Parts: sequence; C-alpha cells; structure tokens
Amino acid sequence: MDRLRSLEYFIASAEEGSFSAAARRLEITVPAVANLVNGLERDLGVALFERSPHGLALTAAGEAYLEACRPAVASLNALDEQMRGSATRARGTVVVGVQHVAARHLICPELPRFRLRYPEIDIDFREATQMTDADAPGVDVYLSFAWPKSEDMVHKALGISRFMVCASPAYWEARGKPRHPSELARHECLLVRTQTGTLMDVWRFGRGGEQIDVKVKGWFSCDNLHRDVAVQLAIAGQGPMRLLDWANFEPIRTGQLVAVLDDWEGLEAPALYLSYRPSARRLARVRLFIQFLEEVLQGWDVDSPRRRVGPRPAWAGVTAGRASSISRRPSSRTPRAPRRPVRD
Repeated sequence: MDRLRSLEYFIASAEEGSFSAAARRLEITVPAVANLVNGLERDLGVALFERSPHGLALTAAGEAYLEACRPAVASLNALDEQMRGSATRARGTVVVGVQHVAARHLICPELPRFRLRYPEIDIDFREATQMTDADAPGVDVYLSFAWPKSEDMVHKALGISRFMVCASPAYWEARGKPRHPSELARHECLLVRTQTGTLMDVWRFGRGGEQIDVKVKGWFSCDNLHRDVAVQLAIAGQGPMRLLDWANFEPIRTGQLVAVLDDWEGLEAPALYLSYRPSARRLARVRLFIQFLEEVLQGWDVDSPRRRVGPRPAWAGVTAGRASSISRRPSSRTPRAPRRPVRD
C-alpha cells in the first residue's frame, strides 16, 4: 500500500468530512479515496472513522492518529518540494487576495522566512473583499475572515477566533468595567464596518444557554481598512471596541488594551479561511505558498467548543446599512468547520 498517499487521503477525508468531498479536493475519484482509507484501517487494525449517511466522523483512535500523522505528512511533503526544487526551482508570482488585518498581523511577520526558503517566488498582495475575478482579477489564493460561499473553490478554515471587547486600562478605571454585556449600551464605543460596508452596531454574546444582542452607539466609526485608527483611539482611552482575539495581538499582550466580559463568548466571529480553486495546487509556486500558510497558522484552536464556525449571520455580505437594521435570521448556506460530518 502507498502509505504516504493513504495518509494524505485520510487527512483530506477527516478535514472534509466525507470521501466525496475529499475526492473533489484531491481531484480524484471517490473509490480511490475510499479504497486507500479502508486499506489503511485494515493495515492498522482500527477504525479511524464512524460512517453514517451524514458523512464521516473521526473515532477516538482516528483523532489521535490524525494529530500524529498530520505534521509528519506536512514535513515529508515539504522535504519532497525542497528536493524537487534542487533540480527545478519553483518560480513566478503568487497573487494573494487578503484582508489587510490578516496580511499585517498574521502573514507579514512570516514572509521573510518564505522568501528565504523560496527566493524565486514573488508575492503580490491585493485587497480583496469578495472571492471573485471581478473583485480581484488573477488572484491565486484568498485569505480572509469570512463565510465563503463560492462552490467552485476549496475552502479550509485555518483558524477560528472570537470577538472580545477591549478598552484601555485608564478608560476602564474611569468608567468601570461592565459586568454584563447589556452595560455596554451606556458606553460610547468605537465602531467598525464590515468589508462590504455594514456598520456593526449590534454585538452578540452568549454564555451557556443565554444569548443577548446589545445595540451599541459610538462617536467614531470607520471602514474595515481604517480599523487600526479605532485601535489607536481605544489605546488612547477614547472608548471600547470589539476585536478578534488573534493569538499574541500586541496591544492585548502588552496591556495597552484590556479585555472584559471573559465569561461571555463574543458570537458571530468569522473564521480565517484559506480559499483557492482546485486547479491552483497544480502550480508549484501556489502549492508551496498554500503549504506555507497552513504551516504558519497551524495550531489555531479550530476544534475548541468555544471556537467553532457559527452560522453565517444575516449581515454578512450586505453592502450597506447597519447591523441593527438587518434581520438576525442566519443564512442556511454556512460553510462547515473542518472535521465535522458533512453530507455526501
């Protein structure tokens, strides 16, 4: 049995939740995926998946095996690429459609390492609010905090965050920290619009079985491109704002901003999605950059109960207005999180 290929098929099946979805991602037939995964289970003597009409779910043994073999396969693939590169170097330009937040805080610090590893691959960042050719022509890879809907693309959640409410220590000392989300209605907040222009003036929270929507007001609002201005105003003590809790976000780490309401979960936070057309992986330069992004963002807590891909909110994709004026009914077309059962 081709062990490396069977491991790759197993990982794809686990991440996609079904053999058919894995086959589409790998651009091979469903029987090819199923036969190798079944053979892997026979060889190991354990069941890696529970099979049902709704798709695949990892067994306890499957969960443990996935965690053990995923980094090993990634290392072997990276080694293969390096060895191939000694004879024929990957070269050319990778066009990346990426939101500025992810570009600046997550990817940019790691790019020198990519450049050192692949000196003949150039990177071209484009601001991309939608995953369409009209919005960002020629894009090879998209990286966005979103709920992607394009059915002709591969979508992989690399990380799942949640919203947190922050302000400067001086602001909380002067105004008092809220003990319940409803108390935020008394504050003058710093508001940010979505990429498509919706002003986020409703903040949703959950705790246990309780859920509350708080309509907030503010003296300052900005579009997503100017979000850093709101951050600087928050640091200057000008009010609370809502942020995604990326790992090691500097103002939080250094104490310039302090999060509150830690016992509540900030709902409706988008996952960080990597999206690309299946054919993109055929290009060595694109495939290497995709692997690099997966490596950089490895370890985000995608399976924590508090960090799950939630339903697509009604305001997602709306091109104007306020969240408070949009129906709260979630859309039925919601991308599924990795490793959850999906229907064939």
